[in-house]
Amino acid sequence: MEEPTRDPVSPLEQALHAARALVLADLAAREVVAADVVSMVEESVVQRRWWVEQWPEGVAYVAGLVAQDVQDALLEAYGRWPLCPVCSAGDPHALEVEPELGPDPHWVCHQAGVKVAAVGNLGSL
Repeated sequence: MEEPTRDPVSPLEQALHAARALVLADLAAREVVAADVVSMVEESVVQRRWWVEQWPEGVAYVAGLVAQDVQDALLEAYGRWPLCPVCSAGDPHALEVEPELGPDPHWVCHQAGVKVAAVGNLGSL
């Protein structure tokens, strides 16, 4: 029996799956993986699929954009995320994604001026 031919996964779908996995890994690392939070990730992926279909050159930016989308959605629903693990003094503050629109996104603490972890690697801290 002949095996069915499988279409290769497009670069867009690869980038979206990778972005989903990276953001879910960061959420799990900070124990913030409830059903409604996963829905926030899925909603962002749907929106970013449309965005990259309109601007294919932006495919390399999807992971950082999904991370920012989820961070914004969490701020509205729960509060700041992810909290900075570097600064022990002062008010708790969230890390930010840099570059805002670019490849190789990282979580950055602007108060300490340091890269904390690549998006998807908060669990390595």
